[in-house]
Amino acid sequence: MAALKFCANISWLFTELPEFTQRLQAAASAGFRAVEAAWLYDCDIAKLVEAKKQTGLEVVLLNTPPGDMKGGDLGLGAVPGREQEFRKGLELAVQFAKALDCKRIHLMAGRVPVGADRSTVTMEMETTFVQNLKHAADVLSKEGILGLIEPINTRITDPLYFLNSPHQAADILQKVGHSSIKLQMDVYHWQIMDGNLTQNIRKYFPLIGHVQIAQVPGRHEPDSAGELNFPYLFSLLEELGYQGYVGCEYKPAGSTVDGLKWVQDYWSCHK
Repeated sequence: MAALKFCANISWLFTELPEFTQRLQAAASAGFRAVEAAWLYDCDIAKLVEAKKQTGLEVVLLNTPPGDMKGGDLGLGAVPGREQEFRKGLELAVQFAKALDCKRIHLMAGRVPVGADRSTVTMEMETTFVQNLKHAADVLSKEGILGLIEPINTRITDPLYFLNSPHQAADILQKVGHSSIKLQMDVYHWQIMDGNLTQNIRKYFPLIGHVQIAQVPGRHEPDSAGELNFPYLFSLLEELGYQGYVGCEYKPAGSTVDGLKWVQDYWSCHK
């Protein structure tokens, strides 16, 4: 069985350093061969490209712009009436992805409007999301980029996030019906919302295009105290033949470098 490939999420790791270009250097120095990030849109893209070239790192994932975060946005994909903003954000994400040779974009769904009843607006938001994802599929397939949708838990992280379970995501992917849109599995969110990880991973494995990890409930390193048995989960992904990257999207309990023993041990055992 092939070893798993890990990438550092530089929106979460190496935040001791203020600049993303510095975090790229730090990730490479720590032994990572790839990185992912949420939003790089305030960065000088030429400097990012140069840092990528200097480090030899692969950039494997970006998110679409969140919208107006101060105004309560966290993505626009499923938000009715914001379709043009979603398309403009997608264009910007594609621009950055092409410059960085990044082959995956997380298409953020967004939040249920404050004060709205989720059950009342679900159908309209799902329709909007499916339409936007079909548009994204057409755009991304021409660029050789994979679009991803990620369920985010509503119990701890974001009570208003629209897409919150792998079952809901799988239903939406079926309605989109395009191979250029797949499922992003963050086991942190899946465990909080549904548990039953072994069966859910096996069931939805054909849909999974990217994986992210963090311990539950603290969202710290995989070897920190918590509910999840990561050696078992890593073995399961190896058994299933997962070929993509595993994104390290967690909050270091201390310094980033001091918390990397778990991945260094994994690398040592899989040389």
